Amino acid sequence: MKLLTNEVIMRYVAPVALAMLVSTASHAATVEHFAPEGVPASVTTAPPFSSAVMAGDTLYISGTTDHDPATGKPALDATAGAKIVLDNIKKTVEKAGLTMDDLVWVQIFASDLKNFAAFNAVYRTYFKGPMPARAFIGAGSLLGGAHYEVMGIAVKPK
Repeated sequence: MKLLTNEVIMRYVAPVALAMLVSTASHAATVEHFAPEGVPASVTTAPPFSSAVMAGDTLYISGTTDHDPATGKPALDATAGAKIVLDNIKKTVEKAGLTMDDLVWVQIFASDLKNFAAFNAVYRTYFKGPMPARAFIGAGSLLGGAHYEVMGIAVKPK
């Protein structure tokens, strides 16, 4: 019997489990969808997903990349890319009435694991309280030449 690696679990099993949680939560709670923002003018068809879904007190944030909303191109370097992608996440959580400190889980896909330190240097500046649980995964090539794709879950404090 073949055991599942952490990469397989994070890439394939975790998203399925997350979808099951969203499905269960959506039947028991109010659900609100947030449309994607920052789609470059060159994209003529809206992406086929919500940027986030609020199910009850839980916000599920879709993956977002470090493409500059003004140009539609990826950041010039990893540090600038980290700022762009985290600004995108921040805008999404704030649109839902939450803050970055309400994030409980974050998953980062990186085109190059050498960018781990550059990402962390920027990432730390976005939080005041304890850090969310997190994974940093080397993903190889990312959509549109991005340095990063980040997704997460935030929970509204009671």
